[in-house]
Amino acid sequence: MNAKIGLGADRARALELFATVMREGSFSGAGRVLGLTPSAVARSLDRIEARLGVRLLLRSTRALTATAEGQAYLQMARRILADLDDAEQQIADQGAPRGRLRISAALSHGRLCIVPLLGEFARLYPHILVDFALTDTIADVAAGQADVAIRFGPLGDSLLTARKLGESRRVIVAAPDYLARCGMPMRPEDLHQHNCLNFNFRRVEPVWPFRVEGRDVTLSVKGNIEANNGETLGQLAAAGVGIARVGAFSVVDDIAAGRLIAVLDDFNPGDVELIHAVFVGGGNMPARVRVFVDFLAARLAG
Repeated sequence: MNAKIGLGADRARALELFATVMREGSFSGAGRVLGLTPSAVARSLDRIEARLGVRLLLRSTRALTATAEGQAYLQMARRILADLDDAEQQIADQGAPRGRLRISAALSHGRLCIVPLLGEFARLYPHILVDFALTDTIADVAAGQADVAIRFGPLGDSLLTARKLGESRRVIVAAPDYLARCGMPMRPEDLHQHNCLNFNFRRVEPVWPFRVEGRDVTLSVKGNIEANNGETLGQLAAAGVGIARVGAFSVVDDIAAGRLIAVLDDFNPGDVELIHAVFVGGGNMPARVRVFVDFLAARLAG
């Protein structure tokens, strides 16, 4: 039994060592963190590779590069170490949620809808360290890049767990002065004569959906500016640059103030995107993830 315990501890140390090497990018950097010499780190890595029978790292004088096996080992190491840390922290604090919670959210929705909620969450759970990243780059939750990611639109097949937080209605908007200069589009095909501002991801050829005489159609549109978030497109539209199709949450204040006008609403096909929280579920899900997802679902309902 003692031998098995010792082997388990050695494996945990090996996981920590390899994860630290990859995070720091060098043996010397990992050694400073772990209190070891670079040569000791290198020897430990040699022993890990010998035990596994595979090469985890390609080493050169300039960089350390993980092999395919190394990438897989790193993903598992991060997950196992996070589980160990969460288990110890929960026991130390009698089960109260605690630890670092890494959240990834889209730029516009995160800034406008998630950030205003973080203060309340921090007051409710003072032992959780919220590590919040605003980016439209898709974080790989399965690989340990985030604990919770807020995703828009349809979700691909995955072993991850998804919980619906709500949905975002999409609207087509333009500024009054733009419409005065260029005319009000009365039918979807009129957009061919307008500067349509688009997102710079998802589709190679941007299309906007409409419902014309009970039939759903899509229209290819073109413009001279693209951006990676709806808040920027809404600002450009409010400045009179062109017409934009964005999430209503990002332009609701501009519409209420008259800086933007919804156009072609009679042809809106019920254009919505579902919003989900995506995370690693299951019985070992950290308490900090569970309480944050529950919190978001309650605050964003409707």
